[in-house]
Amino acid sequence: MPNRPPLAIEIVSDVVCPWCFIGIRRLDAAVALVRREHPDFDCVTRWRPFFLNPTTPPEGEPYLPFLTSKFGSPEKVEAIFQRVREAGTAYGLDYDFDKIKVRANTLHAHRLIHWAQQQGDARRLVERLFVGQFQRGENVSDRDVLAAIAAECGYQRAMVAAYLASSADTEVVREMARESTGWGINVVPTFVVGRKLIIPGAEDPRILADGIEQFLD
Repeated sequence: MPNRPPLAIEIVSDVVCPWCFIGIRRLDAAVALVRREHPDFDCVTRWRPFFLNPTTPPEGEPYLPFLTSKFGSPEKVEAIFQRVREAGTAYGLDYDFDKIKVRANTLHAHRLIHWAQQQGDARRLVERLFVGQFQRGENVSDRDVLAAIAAECGYQRAMVAAYLASSADTEVVREMARESTGWGINVVPTFVVGRKLIIPGAEDPRILADGIEQFLD
């Protein structure tokens, strides 16, 4: 495919969604499957915001009480955690839900991802946000925490802090989330391939690969 431009794959996700972390790994595996048959395949990934719980207070809220209220009991929450842990193990992901104290409002995290994507590939930053949320128990609604994470990923902390302290791109991010909802997306992760094919959920890599290969005929 020497003359084919890279295929755009947009990942609609939220950094407080544990399946979105797994979804990244499954997409990686899908791309590897595609390249077995199409060695020259190239793609560009972009993240789009989604708010799993748009009514979360700006400062966040207690994590386990929220989930217990949502799912009905601590036992049901633990069953969900265990299912995620088992799915993550296959991709080398260890979840430490016990460390999570705050159910984060992810507006500023999405703003940071949007900002980073204006600079180039934001994959490292997105991965680090998931690590912070699900392995380190960091409060990813806290702008100081976000600035520190960005600095770890090579961005200038002072520049990021100034950006997050402003209201820049707030409405842009919200409009992007509304646009995704307008496409009929109501679960995350969802993969939008070539702006034509929507694949909802953290699907098996083979399903993702089959979807991608529709664009390579």
